[in-house]
Amino acid sequence: MKTYTVHLIRHAMTKENTEGKYIGQTDVEPTKEGLAQIKNLMDENEGYPYADVVISSPLKRCTETAKLIYPEKEPVIMQDLIEYDFGDFEGMTADELKDLDTFKDWISGAHPEEPVPFGESQKEFNDRICKCFIRIIEGIIKSGTRSTAIITHGGVIMSLMAAFAIPEAPMHEWLTPNGCGYTLRIDPTVWRMGQKLEAFAECPPIPQQIDAEREMWDTFDFDPDKDDFDISEYIDDYTDYENGDIS
Repeated sequence: MKTYTVHLIRHAMTKENTEGKYIGQTDVEPTKEGLAQIKNLMDENEGYPYADVVISSPLKRCTETAKLIYPEKEPVIMQDLIEYDFGDFEGMTADELKDLDTFKDWISGAHPEEPVPFGESQKEFNDRICKCFIRIIEGIIKSGTRSTAIITHGGVIMSLMAAFAIPEAPMHEWLTPNGCGYTLRIDPTVWRMGQKLEAFAECPPIPQQIDAEREMWDTFDFDPDKDDFDISEYIDDYTDYENGDIS
C-alpha cells in the first residue's frame, strides 16, 4: 500500500528561547544565530528532507524558517498551528512565575480544562492543533502528496507526537531542539484504524555539536533512531479485528 511522509520541524531559535521565556502567540522573529544554526544543519545534512508541500504556522519564526529550508516552496499558512496562548504568562520565565498559585496549578497539569489567566487551556490547545493535524493528514492521503513538511512550534510538535505517534511516548519525551523535529510515516490502513503514524526518524539527523542540548534523550523510553518497533504489528492486529478475531 502507498505510504506518505510528514516532517514536523521546529522553528529557528529566538532570543526568547535563549532566555527561557514562555513565548506563545507573540510574533517574535528568529535570531541571526538561530538562522545560522539552520544553515549549518542544512550544510551538514545536505539539506532537509524533500517536501512536495510546506505548511507553516503564521508566526514569523516559522515562516522565516520555512523559507530558509524550502526556498522554492511558498508555505501554506494554517492558523491553528500557532503555539499555545500563554495569556498572563506570556513573556515570563518559570522562575518569575514560580510563586504564583495560578502558575503552580497550571504547570502541574492537574486541571487540563482550566485555562491560564486570559489564555488557553491545555485541552483547548490540544483540540485545536489535533483537529488541524487530522485535516492535514486526511488531505495528504486524499491528494496523494508523498512528502509534506510542517514548520511549527516546540509545544505543538510535542503535543502532536504524544497524540499521534507510535511507538507512544509522553509529551515531554518529544522535546526537540530548534530547527529539528521528526519524520513520520503515514500508512492509510493504520491511520484508518486509529489515527496513528509511525515515527521512524529524526529530522534532520541530530549532528554532533548539538548533542549536548539533548542530554534528556538518554533518559527517553523511545529513540526513533534505535527503536525496533514494527509497524506491521498494528496492521496485523487491524486485519485480525476485521476478520472478527479480536473482540
